Amino acid sequence: MTARRKVSSGAPWESVVGYSRAVAAGDNIWVTGCTSLVDGEVVHEGDPYAQTAQAIRNVAWALGQLDSSLEDVVRTRIFVTDISRLMDIHAVRAEFFPPPYPASTLVQVTALVRPEYLIEIEAVAVIPEDRVTEPR
Repeated sequence: MTARRKVSSGAPWESVVGYSRAVAAGDNIWVTGCTSLVDGEVVHEGDPYAQTAQAIRNVAWALGQLDSSLEDVVRTRIFVTDISRLMDIHAVRAEFFPPPYPASTLVQVTALVRPEYLIEIEAVAVIPEDRVTEPR
């Protein structure tokens, strides 16, 4: 069995629901949906552009804890509560993910866990073989 490394951000829902912020197994990393949280508090309420940027920064933080970065992301899943803000969201995404772009899905949902959340982003990364590290 491949050793697993896990990261916790300390976000309130992690212990309530029971999940890790990110899990690495071999050269793959799966990052749980990230929102616009800083130190457990919602930031940028009502601003989908700023919430998208913060969610991606939270993805980047989780990847960094596992010796990875946004450059290693091969797939994102984006859940939004208002798809009419699609262009704002993609503008931010382009700032963080230059070509070659990761595969991506964007879906409108009725609601996220908290009404202040406008966006949630999941990511999958593949670490190049020469950078895969042993479990800590």
